Amino acid sequence: MPKETAVYTHGHHESVLRSHTWRTAANSAAYLVGSLKSDMTVLDIGCGPGTITADLAALVPRGRVTGVDHAPDILGTARATAGERGLDNVDFAVADVHDLDFPDDTFNVVHAHQVLQHVGDPVRALSEMRRVCKPGGIIAARDADYAAMTWYPKVPALDDWLDLYRRVARANGGEPDAGRRLKSWALEAGLTDVTASAGTWCYSSDEERAWWSGLWADRTVASSYAERAVSGGHADVEQLRALAAAWREWGGAQDGWFVVLHGEILCRK
Repeated sequence: MPKETAVYTHGHHESVLRSHTWRTAANSAAYLVGSLKSDMTVLDIGCGPGTITADLAALVPRGRVTGVDHAPDILGTARATAGERGLDNVDFAVADVHDLDFPDDTFNVVHAHQVLQHVGDPVRALSEMRRVCKPGGIIAARDADYAAMTWYPKVPALDDWLDLYRRVARANGGEPDAGRRLKSWALEAGLTDVTASAGTWCYSSDEERAWWSGLWADRTVASSYAERAVSGGHADVEQLRALAAAWREWGGAQDGWFVVLHGEILCRK
C-alpha cells in the first residue's frame, strides 16, 4: 500500500495548536453535524489535539469515535482533551490516511478536517476513507482554499505571505488550494453521491484580529513552516520577519476583515 509522502507544512508549534484547539464541530464541521445520529461510529482522520473529535464523541453518545493522526506526539494532547470532558466513547491511534489499518465497512462516518490539503495523494486518501466506510455511510471532508482567502485593508506584504505559503506547501507535497478540488478528487476516487458546499471562518472584531494575526505572525517566524521556508530556499529570516510584521499591521487595523474559504463534501457510500 502507498504510504504518506508529503510533509505536514505547519507542524505542531504552539502557534499552530493555538489555531487547532479553537476548532469545534460547530465552527469547523457544521456541514456534517446534521447528519449524525447518536449511535454512529465515527473515524476522525487528522484529529490533531482532539477538540473536534471530542465534540463528535459528545454528539454520538451511544456510538464511538476513533481519532487518528499521522503524528504520534499530538495524540497525548487529544487523549487529555477527551479525558477533561469525561468522554468514554473515544479512542485514538496513529494512522496514515493512504493505508488505514481498519477493515472494510467499519465506520458509519469517516471525517477529515484540513487533511487532504496536506497529503501526498488525496484521491488515494479518499479511496481509503470510502473503503472503511459502511455502505450507506458518510465520507466528509473540509479543506481551506488559500488562493481564495481575502482580506481588508490591503497590506501588500500579505500578498507575499500568501505566495510564500503556497510555494512552501507545494514543495512539501501538498495542495494549499484543496478546497476547490474536493469534489473533483471525490469523483476521481469513485464516489458518486457527492454534495459539495462551502463554509467560511471570518475574523474582524478586535479580539479576532489580534488572535488570527498573532498566531500567523508567530507561525511565520517560529514554526515548522518557517523552518521549511528557509531550508527550502523560499525565504530568508529577514523576509519572514517582514511578513510577521505585516500580519501585525493588518491585525492593528480597526476596519480589518479576513475570510478563509473552505470547500466541503458530504459523500454517501
